[in-house]
Amino acid sequence: MITSPLFRGKRYAVLGLARSGIATVDALVTSGAEVVAWDTSEAARAQVKGAQLADPLEIDLAGFDAVIVSPGVPINCHPIAAHARSWGARLIGDIELFAEARAGLPPHKVVGITGTNGKSTTTALIDHICRTAGLPSLAGGNIGLPILAEKPLAEGGVYVLELSSYQIDLTASLDCDVAVLLNITPDHLDRYDSGFAGYAAAKARLFEMQSKGHAAIISIADAPSAEIASQLARSGRSEDLTKIAPGFCMDQSRWPALQGPHNAQNALAAIAACEALRIDTASIDRGLETYKALPHRMEIIAVKNGVRYVNDSKATNAESTAPALQAFDRIHWIVGGRAKSDELDACRPGFPNIVRAYTIGEAGEMFAKLLEGEMPVERSGTIEAAVKSAAAHAPPGDTVLLSPACASFDQFRDYEARGQAFRDAVAAL
Repeated sequence: MITSPLFRGKRYAVLGLARSGIATVDALVTSGAEVVAWDTSEAARAQVKGAQLADPLEIDLAGFDAVIVSPGVPINCHPIAAHARSWGARLIGDIELFAEARAGLPPHKVVGITGTNGKSTTTALIDHICRTAGLPSLAGGNIGLPILAEKPLAEGGVYVLELSSYQIDLTASLDCDVAVLLNITPDHLDRYDSGFAGYAAAKARLFEMQSKGHAAIISIADAPSAEIASQLARSGRSEDLTKIAPGFCMDQSRWPALQGPHNAQNALAAIAACEALRIDTASIDRGLETYKALPHRMEIIAVKNGVRYVNDSKATNAESTAPALQAFDRIHWIVGGRAKSDELDACRPGFPNIVRAYTIGEAGEMFAKLLEGEMPVERSGTIEAAVKSAAAHAPPGDTVLLSPACASFDQFRDYEARGQAFRDAVAAL
């Protein structure tokens, strides 16, 4: 657990008691803080130890240092934001508490990674390369354990943090030694009153919190990210900036878990970050070669009768599916679920690689009509039916790819349950 003497004697309110909320309460109580905690779930409240149970919206917040909210709380419309402001209490998240606790930790580095797509893979890859190089390292933030639940790293350690825009919104002083921006495409726009501009501005704040002289790595494949890079250069930090240009050709044949153009960009960002950490080239190469894909992200789960089966269930929109369709030559594509859009235009560059499409879920009929005329299409309905049919149609050398371009909530609890259903269906062949 990460604690800090800076929290001792201060008063905090914690709203939202999922994993990060409980970890926050425990860290603050252990640090000697006075804590009020609340969640609408009685089961969540039952986990609290050492804190008073009370709804921050219903109490006097005078004298409170901060209200810590879960990243899932929509602060653009939730009344807690105005209530905290009315009492002069800061509204922050657990990442800000980590930033404040850093001064008391053994000397270390922090790498922060943000972007619409690719954050988890790049975070896990940088963490893996650090470990390969013999550095104490952990991946945290929006991946793994809540950061305050982690054991502090030994001297020379690297905290590799995946940071969503929600987490950055609740952070004020995280000065990353290395900050990485992978891309910005429309997402989570309901959380920003100014729409896409507000979402992009949240990503830019990761660099605004940095000190001059700290490394900034930005992929400039999209216009909003390129503009953030330009703003950074204009602010006098051009020497800190590494720009990753789109379309850079790389030999990915030695990196089995890092196929496709999106993973080329992820790898480039990871290489630049590790170079900024002064990790030697041999360790970086070894880390790229031995990295294993995260579950549900371009994960090769089996090769049966010469056919490769790839679980990319995490691809919940067309933009995140598009790179997967360019990663393999002959694809049997399982697509569908609860659609976030009524088009698949972002996927079109990969259409020549698709041998046959198998549509599933709520969007199955809509996507079948969109794709007919572009490729052979089968209305499979379920993952199980799609896998069976794809296995029957695919000769050795082909790839059966679950990359749904949709949310999972029509048929599954989440993308992980959907990916597990795909694994089960492949195992049953």
